[in-house]
Amino acid sequence: MILVTGGAGFIGSNFVLQWCNNGDEPVLNLDALTYAGNLANLQSLVGNTQHRFVHGSICDSQLLAKLFAEHQPRAVVHFAAESHVDRSITGPEAFVETNVVGTFRLLEAARTYWNSLEGAKKNAFRFLHVSTDEVYGTLEPNDPAFTETTPYAPNSPYSASKAASDHLVRSYFHTYGMPVLTTNCSNNYGPFHFPEKLIPLMIVNALAGKALPVYGDGQQIRDWLYVEDHCSGIRRVLEAGTCGETYNIGGWNEKANIDIVNTVCSLLDELAPPASRQVIHQQTGKKVEHYAELVTYVTDRPGHDRRYAIDARKIERELGWKPAETFDTGIRKTVAWYLANQDWVKDVINGSYRDWVTQQYGGEKA
Repeated sequence: MILVTGGAGFIGSNFVLQWCNNGDEPVLNLDALTYAGNLANLQSLVGNTQHRFVHGSICDSQLLAKLFAEHQPRAVVHFAAESHVDRSITGPEAFVETNVVGTFRLLEAARTYWNSLEGAKKNAFRFLHVSTDEVYGTLEPNDPAFTETTPYAPNSPYSASKAASDHLVRSYFHTYGMPVLTTNCSNNYGPFHFPEKLIPLMIVNALAGKALPVYGDGQQIRDWLYVEDHCSGIRRVLEAGTCGETYNIGGWNEKANIDIVNTVCSLLDELAPPASRQVIHQQTGKKVEHYAELVTYVTDRPGHDRRYAIDARKIERELGWKPAETFDTGIRKTVAWYLANQDWVKDVINGSYRDWVTQQYGGEKA
């Protein structure tokens, strides 16, 4: 059995689904079900004895000790985290509590359990910590991409909290000899993505005739990684990664935010033409002919990093992994999934989420 934390969130749920589709090893899934955790993501596993869900927090040391003792997992895959930069700016304490304190308590529980093991079981145990490229800071236009040895320079409370958790994980390898692995990924996109993030927000707002808020000049550059590629990369690191090592997982797809938005609009024009859906621009009251008409530039967020880029050659060279999807194939699959799963979208967009979007973007012109 493996223990997955945060397995009802965006990346975690995709990982659990992929794990169950690729083998029969059981998964113990621990998730606190905060606003972005959603059991509907795992609906296809209802009745599947391979998957066992536990509602709880990684900050609960007693619960963690109980789960390790009862289920004796051979590995931990640690996704659980607060992960949205904008929310970390307005409410950083939750990020420190979950990402730093929670990771510490999970490490302690895992270390106690690992120390209780003997022989082959102890040698086989792994703790895989899933992190982000944002810990490396920002890049200038001509800077080389982030590698595993790039110095950390986090610029938001979110990335600082993830950097802290990375350092804790590293210290448990060097101090205690605990068999840890760390992955740092680029921006994920794909099914089950909570619609506060760029791509799902654009899809949801466009279909509703709402403004498509773009920060600043829209020229912030990110590397984009299809979530199922990310999950396959994590599985490969868990299978064959060298303990104590870090592996960057990227998609080799550097794109400016405004280009992402325009691509989404073009795909929606093709797959869900606004005329056929009678989409009305909520600000002007006019019929929308092309979704790009909804693009609205808003004041940039504080400390907004200009560019991230992942050099993923190490995982390809050492473990033979590389992404299966191009951005063109991955984004088409993503848009098609959201169009086919409108009930899922409606269920996750509750009142508190709508209030937060209004507060965060508010229609303010740059």
